[in-house]
Amino acid sequence: MNLITLTDLQQAQQRLRGMARHTPLLPFSLPELGTEQVYLKPESLQPIGSFKIRGAGNRILALSAEERARGVLAYSSGNHAQGVAYAARQLGMKATIIMPTNAPQVKVAATRALGAEVILYDPALEKREAVAARLLAGAAEPPVLVPPFDDPYVIAGQGTVGLEILADLPSVDLVLAPVGGGGLLGGMAAALKLLKPSVKVIGVEPELAADAQASFRAGRVIEWPAADTNRTLADGVRTLAVSELTFAHLRQYADDIVTVSEAELRAAARRLLLEARLVVEPTAALPLAALLRHRASLPPSQHTVLVLTGGNADPATLIELLRG
Repeated sequence: MNLITLTDLQQAQQRLRGMARHTPLLPFSLPELGTEQVYLKPESLQPIGSFKIRGAGNRILALSAEERARGVLAYSSGNHAQGVAYAARQLGMKATIIMPTNAPQVKVAATRALGAEVILYDPALEKREAVAARLLAGAAEPPVLVPPFDDPYVIAGQGTVGLEILADLPSVDLVLAPVGGGGLLGGMAAALKLLKPSVKVIGVEPELAADAQASFRAGRVIEWPAADTNRTLADGVRTLAVSELTFAHLRQYADDIVTVSEAELRAAARRLLLEARLVVEPTAALPLAALLRHRASLPPSQHTVLVLTGGNADPATLIELLRG
Protein backbone atom coordinates (compact mmCIF):
# COMPACT_ATOMS: atom_id res chain seq x y z
CA MET A 1 0.00 0.00 0.00
CA ASN A 2 1.42 3.38 -1.03
CA LEU A 3 1.98 5.82 1.82
CA ILE A 4 2.03 9.57 1.31
CA THR A 5 5.43 11.14 0.69
CA LEU A 6 7.08 14.35 1.82
CA THR A 7 6.41 15.71 -1.67
CA ASP A 8 2.68 14.96 -1.25
CA LEU A 9 2.69 16.88 2.03
CA GLN A 10 4.55 19.86 0.58
CA GLN A 11 2.25 20.00 -2.44
CA ALA A 12 -0.75 19.94 -0.11
CA GLN A 13 0.70 22.84 1.84
CA GLN A 14 1.09 24.83 -1.39
CA ARG A 15 -2.47 24.09 -2.53
CA LEU A 16 -3.98 25.06 0.81
CA ARG A 17 -2.47 28.55 0.93
CA GLY A 18 -5.42 30.91 0.95
CA MET A 19 -7.83 28.13 1.93
CA ALA A 20 -6.52 26.93 5.32
CA ARG A 21 -4.71 28.95 7.99
CA HIS A 22 -1.31 28.28 9.52
CA THR A 23 -2.53 28.06 13.11
CA PRO A 24 -0.22 29.20 15.93
CA LEU A 25 1.32 27.30 18.82
CA LEU A 26 0.10 28.76 22.11
CA PRO A 27 2.04 28.12 25.35
CA PHE A 28 -0.20 26.51 27.99
CA SER A 29 0.76 26.43 31.63
CA LEU A 30 0.57 23.04 33.38
CA PRO A 31 2.54 23.51 36.63
CA GLU A 32 1.95 19.90 37.67
CA LEU A 33 4.20 18.75 34.79
CA GLY A 34 7.27 20.55 36.09
CA THR A 35 9.65 21.86 33.41
CA GLU A 36 7.80 20.31 30.47
CA GLN A 37 6.68 23.06 28.10
CA VAL A 38 3.26 22.44 26.59
CA TYR A 39 1.86 24.14 23.50
CA LEU A 40 -1.66 24.10 22.07
CA LYS A 41 -2.27 24.08 18.32
CA PRO A 42 -5.83 25.47 18.03
CA GLU A 43 -7.28 24.20 14.77
CA SER A 44 -10.50 25.74 16.05
CA LEU A 45 -9.14 28.95 14.47
CA GLN A 46 -9.57 27.56 10.95
CA PRO A 47 -12.29 29.23 8.79
CA ILE A 48 -14.64 26.32 9.52
CA GLY A 49 -13.51 25.86 13.12
CA SER A 50 -11.60 22.59 12.61
CA PHE A 51 -8.61 20.94 10.94
CA LYS A 52 -10.89 19.20 8.45
CA ILE A 53 -10.57 22.10 6.01
CA ARG A 54 -7.03 20.85 5.31
CA GLY A 55 -7.92 17.40 4.00
CA ALA A 56 -11.17 18.42 2.31
CA GLY A 57 -9.54 21.46 0.75
CA ASN A 58 -6.54 19.54 -0.58
CA ARG A 59 -8.76 16.84 -2.13
CA ILE A 60 -11.08 19.35 -3.81
CA LEU A 61 -8.34 21.71 -4.99
CA ALA A 62 -6.67 18.74 -6.72
CA LEU A 63 -9.80 17.90 -8.77
CA SER A 64 -9.80 18.39 -12.53
CA ALA A 65 -12.15 20.90 -14.20
CA GLU A 66 -14.39 18.03 -15.34
CA GLU A 67 -14.57 16.64 -11.80
CA ARG A 68 -15.33 20.05 -10.32
CA ALA A 69 -18.24 20.45 -12.72
CA ARG A 70 -19.85 17.28 -11.29
CA GLY A 71 -19.75 18.55 -7.72
CA VAL A 72 -18.75 16.62 -4.61
CA LEU A 73 -20.38 14.18 -2.20
CA ALA A 74 -19.20 13.53 1.37
CA TYR A 75 -20.33 11.88 4.59
CA SER A 76 -19.51 13.27 8.00
CA SER A 77 -20.78 13.90 11.52
CA GLY A 78 -19.97 17.55 11.08
CA ASN A 79 -16.44 18.93 10.75
CA HIS A 80 -15.51 17.21 7.48
CA ALA A 81 -18.96 18.21 6.23
CA GLN A 82 -18.15 21.84 6.84
CA GLY A 83 -14.70 21.47 5.29
CA VAL A 84 -16.14 20.05 2.08
CA ALA A 85 -18.96 22.61 1.99
CA TYR A 86 -16.55 25.51 2.56
CA ALA A 87 -14.03 24.38 -0.06
CA ALA A 88 -16.79 23.70 -2.59
CA ARG A 89 -18.32 27.14 -2.03
CA GLN A 90 -14.91 28.79 -2.49
CA LEU A 91 -14.63 27.11 -5.90
CA GLY A 92 -18.26 27.60 -6.93
CA MET A 93 -19.08 23.89 -6.78
CA LYS A 94 -22.14 21.96 -5.63
CA ALA A 95 -21.72 19.92 -2.44
CA THR A 96 -23.99 17.21 -1.03
CA ILE A 97 -23.29 16.01 2.50
CA ILE A 98 -24.61 12.85 4.20
CA MET A 99 -24.90 13.42 7.96
CA PRO A 100 -26.14 11.20 10.83
CA THR A 101 -29.29 12.17 12.68
CA ASN A 102 -27.29 12.29 15.93
CA ALA A 103 -24.82 14.88 14.61
CA PRO A 104 -24.70 18.09 16.68
CA GLN A 105 -27.31 20.45 15.30
CA VAL A 106 -24.82 23.31 15.32
CA LYS A 107 -22.74 21.36 12.77
CA VAL A 108 -25.72 20.48 10.59
CA ALA A 109 -26.83 24.10 10.55
CA ALA A 110 -23.31 25.34 9.77
CA THR A 111 -22.99 22.91 6.86
CA ARG A 112 -26.27 24.10 5.37
CA ALA A 113 -25.26 27.72 5.91
CA LEU A 114 -22.20 27.08 3.74
CA GLY A 115 -24.51 26.20 0.87
CA ALA A 116 -24.36 22.41 0.94
CA GLU A 117 -27.34 20.10 0.58
CA VAL A 118 -27.61 17.93 3.71
CA ILE A 119 -29.08 14.41 3.60
CA LEU A 120 -29.72 12.87 7.03
CA TYR A 121 -29.54 9.15 7.83
CA ASP A 122 -30.04 7.03 10.95
CA PRO A 123 -26.67 5.46 11.92
CA ALA A 124 -28.50 2.79 13.91
CA LEU A 125 -30.13 1.49 10.73
CA GLU A 126 -27.48 1.87 8.01
CA LYS A 127 -23.90 2.87 7.34
CA ARG A 128 -23.03 6.17 5.74
CA GLU A 129 -20.96 4.41 3.06
CA ALA A 130 -24.09 2.54 1.97
CA VAL A 131 -26.05 5.78 1.72
CA ALA A 132 -23.29 7.31 -0.40
CA ALA A 133 -23.12 4.26 -2.68
CA ARG A 134 -26.88 4.44 -3.24
CA LEU A 135 -26.73 8.13 -4.18
CA LEU A 136 -23.76 7.63 -6.50
CA ALA A 137 -25.42 4.68 -8.24
CA GLY A 138 -28.58 6.69 -8.89
CA ALA A 139 -26.86 9.77 -10.37
CA ALA A 140 -26.58 10.29 -14.13
CA GLU A 141 -23.34 12.24 -13.59
CA PRO A 142 -22.17 11.14 -10.16
CA PRO A 143 -20.40 13.69 -7.99
CA VAL A 144 -16.86 13.04 -6.78
CA LEU A 145 -16.75 11.33 -3.39
CA VAL A 146 -14.58 13.16 -0.85
CA PRO A 147 -14.15 10.73 2.06
CA PRO A 148 -13.30 12.06 5.52
CA PHE A 149 -10.05 10.09 5.83
CA ASP A 150 -9.69 7.19 3.38
CA ASP A 151 -7.93 9.16 0.64
CA PRO A 152 -4.24 10.05 0.12
CA TYR A 153 -5.03 13.69 -0.69
CA VAL A 154 -7.08 13.99 2.51
CA ILE A 155 -4.33 12.37 4.57
CA ALA A 156 -1.70 14.66 3.06
CA GLY A 157 -3.87 17.71 3.71
CA GLN A 158 -4.31 16.79 7.37
CA GLY A 159 -0.57 16.09 7.52
CA THR A 160 0.21 19.77 6.95
CA VAL A 161 -0.50 20.17 10.68
CA GLY A 162 2.78 18.32 11.26
CA LEU A 163 4.71 20.52 8.83
CA GLU A 164 3.54 23.62 10.70
CA ILE A 165 4.43 22.20 14.10
CA LEU A 166 8.02 21.52 13.01
CA ALA A 167 8.32 24.93 11.33
CA ASP A 168 7.20 26.73 14.50
CA LEU A 169 8.84 24.44 17.08
CA PRO A 170 11.84 22.54 15.68
CA SER A 171 12.64 21.30 19.21
CA VAL A 172 9.31 19.45 19.55
CA ASP A 173 9.66 16.07 21.30
CA LEU A 174 6.10 14.81 21.63
CA VAL A 175 2.80 15.44 19.80
CA LEU A 176 -0.62 14.18 20.89
CA ALA A 177 -3.72 14.31 18.68
CA PRO A 178 -7.19 12.74 18.60
CA VAL A 179 -7.71 9.76 16.32
CA GLY A 180 -11.02 8.91 14.68
CA GLY A 181 -10.61 7.64 11.14
CA GLY A 182 -6.85 8.06 11.34
CA GLY A 183 -6.39 10.70 8.62
CA LEU A 184 -5.06 13.40 10.92
CA LEU A 185 -2.88 11.16 13.07
CA GLY A 186 -1.55 9.22 10.06
CA GLY A 187 -0.80 12.28 7.94
CA MET A 188 0.61 14.35 10.79
CA ALA A 189 2.78 11.49 12.04
CA ALA A 190 4.12 10.97 8.51
CA ALA A 191 5.09 14.64 8.25
CA LEU A 192 6.77 14.66 11.65
CA LYS A 193 8.63 11.37 11.30
CA LEU A 194 9.82 12.03 7.74
CA LEU A 195 11.42 15.29 8.86
CA LYS A 196 12.37 14.47 12.47
CA PRO A 197 12.28 10.74 13.23
CA SER A 198 12.95 11.28 16.95
CA VAL A 199 9.57 12.96 17.52
CA LYS A 200 7.06 10.75 19.34
CA VAL A 201 3.49 10.84 18.04
CA ILE A 202 0.62 9.55 20.17
CA GLY A 203 -3.04 9.20 19.19
CA VAL A 204 -5.84 9.59 21.73
CA GLU A 205 -9.32 8.03 21.81
CA PRO A 206 -12.13 7.82 24.36
CA GLU A 207 -12.40 4.47 26.14
CA LEU A 208 -15.94 4.24 24.75
CA ALA A 209 -14.77 4.49 21.12
CA ALA A 210 -11.35 2.83 21.15
CA ASP A 211 -11.48 0.99 17.83
CA ALA A 212 -8.20 2.53 16.59
CA GLN A 213 -6.34 1.45 19.72
CA ALA A 214 -7.80 -2.05 19.39
CA SER A 215 -6.62 -2.14 15.76
CA PHE A 216 -3.19 -0.80 16.66
CA ARG A 217 -2.75 -3.45 19.34
CA ALA A 218 -4.04 -6.30 17.18
CA GLY A 219 -2.13 -5.38 14.03
CA ARG A 220 -5.31 -5.40 11.92
CA VAL A 221 -8.33 -3.17 11.44
CA ILE A 222 -11.03 -3.85 14.03
CA GLU A 223 -14.50 -2.32 13.70
CA TRP A 224 -16.68 -1.29 16.63
CA PRO A 225 -20.50 -1.14 16.50
CA ALA A 226 -22.12 2.28 16.23
CA ALA A 227 -24.04 1.56 19.45
CA ASP A 228 -20.69 1.51 21.27
CA THR A 229 -18.91 4.46 19.68
CA ASN A 230 -21.98 6.69 19.94
CA ARG A 231 -21.69 6.58 23.75
CA THR A 232 -18.82 9.06 23.89
CA LEU A 233 -19.28 12.81 24.12
CA ALA A 234 -16.44 13.19 21.61
CA ASP A 235 -18.59 13.06 18.45
CA GLY A 236 -15.59 13.77 16.22
CA VAL A 237 -14.11 10.31 16.90
CA ARG A 238 -17.22 8.14 16.70
CA THR A 239 -15.83 6.51 13.56
CA LEU A 240 -16.44 2.77 13.57
CA ALA A 241 -13.02 1.85 12.18
CA VAL A 242 -9.91 3.28 10.59
CA SER A 243 -9.41 2.43 6.91
CA GLU A 244 -6.73 0.11 5.58
CA LEU A 245 -4.96 3.16 4.13
CA THR A 246 -4.94 5.21 7.32
CA PHE A 247 -4.07 2.11 9.35
CA ALA A 248 -1.00 1.57 7.17
CA HIS A 249 0.13 5.11 8.05
CA LEU A 250 -0.55 4.59 11.74
CA ARG A 251 1.47 1.36 11.83
CA GLN A 252 4.36 3.00 9.99
CA TYR A 253 4.54 6.33 11.79
CA ALA A 254 2.50 6.52 15.03
CA ASP A 255 4.16 5.44 18.29
CA ASP A 256 1.03 4.52 20.27
CA ILE A 257 -2.67 5.13 20.81
CA VAL A 258 -3.95 5.70 24.35
CA THR A 259 -7.44 6.18 25.79
CA VAL A 260 -9.15 8.37 28.38
CA SER A 261 -12.42 8.17 30.30
CA GLU A 262 -15.42 10.41 29.72
CA ALA A 263 -14.81 12.07 33.09
CA GLU A 264 -11.20 12.83 32.14
CA LEU A 265 -12.35 14.15 28.77
CA ARG A 266 -14.88 16.49 30.36
CA ALA A 267 -12.40 17.76 32.94
CA ALA A 268 -9.82 18.50 30.25
CA ALA A 269 -12.37 20.30 28.07
CA ARG A 270 -13.45 22.44 31.00
CA ARG A 271 -9.84 23.30 31.76
CA LEU A 272 -9.21 24.40 28.17
CA LEU A 273 -12.35 26.52 28.19
CA LEU A 274 -11.49 28.25 31.46
CA GLU A 275 -7.69 28.35 31.46
CA ALA A 276 -6.75 28.51 27.76
CA ARG A 277 -9.85 30.61 27.06
CA LEU A 278 -10.42 28.72 23.84
CA VAL A 279 -13.74 27.45 22.54
CA VAL A 280 -13.18 23.73 22.05
CA GLU A 281 -15.45 20.81 21.25
CA PRO A 282 -15.05 17.71 23.44
CA THR A 283 -12.97 15.83 20.86
CA ALA A 284 -10.32 18.56 20.96
CA ALA A 285 -9.75 17.96 24.68
CA LEU A 286 -8.61 14.34 24.19
CA PRO A 287 -4.86 15.19 23.97
CA LEU A 288 -4.87 17.20 27.21
CA ALA A 289 -6.84 14.48 28.99
CA ALA A 290 -4.29 11.91 27.82
CA LEU A 291 -1.28 14.00 28.84
CA LEU A 292 -2.68 14.46 32.34
CA ARG A 293 -3.69 10.80 32.76
CA HIS A 294 -0.74 9.08 31.10
CA ARG A 295 2.16 11.48 31.72
CA ALA A 296 4.19 8.87 33.65
CA SER A 297 3.93 6.28 30.86
CA LEU A 298 4.23 8.63 27.87
CA PRO A 299 7.63 9.29 26.26
CA PRO A 300 9.67 11.94 28.13
CA SER A 301 9.46 15.41 26.62
CA GLN A 302 10.53 18.97 27.20
CA HIS A 303 8.48 20.39 24.32
CA THR A 304 5.01 18.88 23.89
CA VAL A 305 2.28 19.88 21.42
CA LEU A 306 -1.43 19.12 21.86
CA VAL A 307 -3.48 19.37 18.66
CA LEU A 308 -6.89 20.88 19.43
CA THR A 309 -8.84 19.60 16.46
CA GLY A 310 -11.89 21.86 16.52
CA GLY A 311 -14.18 24.27 18.28
CA ASN A 312 -17.59 23.50 16.78
CA ALA A 313 -19.25 22.64 20.06
CA ASP A 314 -22.97 22.61 20.59
CA PRO A 315 -23.87 25.53 22.94
CA ALA A 316 -25.68 23.19 25.31
CA THR A 317 -22.56 21.01 25.54
CA LEU A 318 -20.42 24.04 26.32
CA ILE A 319 -22.77 25.05 29.12
CA GLU A 320 -22.66 21.52 30.53
CA LEU A 321 -18.87 21.43 30.41
CA LEU A 322 -18.50 24.83 32.06
CA ARG A 323 -20.82 23.81 34.88
CA GLY A 324 -18.60 20.81 35.55
